[in-house]
Amino acid sequence: MIPDSSSESAQAAALRGKMVDEVLEWRALLKLSLSSQVESVLRAVPRHVFLPGLPLEEAYAQDAPVMKRDERDTIISSVSAPKIIAFMLDQLRVEPGHRVLEIGSGGYNAALLKELVGPDGKVTTLDIDQDVVDRARKGLTAAGYDDVNVVCGDGEFGAEDFAPFDRIIVTVQTWDVPPAWVEQLVEGGRLVAPFRIMRGQTRSVAFERDGDHLVSRGYELCGCVPMQGAGENRELLIPLHGEEVGLRVDDGQQVNAELLRQAFAQPKVEAWSGVTVPRMTPFDDLFLWLAFAAPNFCQLASSDAAIDKGLIPRSHRAPTIYNEESFGYLMLRRINPEDGLSEFGVHAHGPSAEKIAEEYVTQIRAWDDRRSGPGPRFEVHPAGTPDDQLTQGRVVEKRHTRVTISWPSVASTVEN
Repeated sequence: MIPDSSSESAQAAALRGKMVDEVLEWRALLKLSLSSQVESVLRAVPRHVFLPGLPLEEAYAQDAPVMKRDERDTIISSVSAPKIIAFMLDQLRVEPGHRVLEIGSGGYNAALLKELVGPDGKVTTLDIDQDVVDRARKGLTAAGYDDVNVVCGDGEFGAEDFAPFDRIIVTVQTWDVPPAWVEQLVEGGRLVAPFRIMRGQTRSVAFERDGDHLVSRGYELCGCVPMQGAGENRELLIPLHGEEVGLRVDDGQQVNAELLRQAFAQPKVEAWSGVTVPRMTPFDDLFLWLAFAAPNFCQLASSDAAIDKGLIPRSHRAPTIYNEESFGYLMLRRINPEDGLSEFGVHAHGPSAEKIAEEYVTQIRAWDDRRSGPGPRFEVHPAGTPDDQLTQGRVVEKRHTRVTISWPSVASTVEN
């Protein structure tokens, strides 16, 4: 470990303590905790060593510093924000002596993992980009963690030479779960990954291995740079009004772009649900519900310029449901300035805008009936698994897997 003997190291230690305090405050605001083990390693590992050239204040800010872009200026490497690192490590539940694989390197998270597994554990960190691997190895050596295995390879295939693993953590957004990840995980082992479950909805899901499949044990909202290599699957942007407004869809999702562009040019229909949410109350499960329940779901993406021109009320990535000729997206309006209470509604465009708006409001109310319950459960089965071996619910077909999503009502939860 780098000693805190210089003035820079003393400043780094102070900034590191402030960074962790901010993480704890954020978790408390969400009424969530953070394990003492994760808190301890966040206070111990010098994050700035893995961010060469970055000022100390930026190294310890609550941001995800961009480390590399591709020829299209797309971010392909970053160091995750401290808040995301903290809760993903918490989800992973690493214990001393564990063998851990990290897919998507940078060095910092691997150092945290090494602190968690202790001298009897082993950490392997892997990345597809040799530049990232070299930077990770240099940072780990400088910080005193040169016993971490640093590997250059495609994360799609794991790290068979160092398997099996008690824990696998994926720090890049993945659309699927390759067979190697399950095969290299011990029975009962835990996998944590930013999983783009369906149609733009990414959650950091904690899975446990149960035979040949994975069962979710919890999830949190997150965002990461997308996976590269054999497992790459990017979202597409369907323009509705130049580069200012568009629809983000999964690769392969069917959309009649021309008819929806015509729909956007038509006056909007507005509808409100009567469902409210207090200020500072998370409601991202509504997005998951819409993706789960609506036949056709995507996200409306818009720029600040779209607001200035009055094309939409505000800049956001709004959950959107659509049919061939019309679409509607989520809105929120303040109904009580004193307590910050807001109401969910929808703006819809197109020949069947009223029908879309009615369907959207119905789904908001259906989610409201479930939002005090346990939320969805995800299972990941190998492709080809027969229907009668899957949990009841919605089935999402992917390249390697069949993902089932079940969402019990509050009433059924109480009955059980």
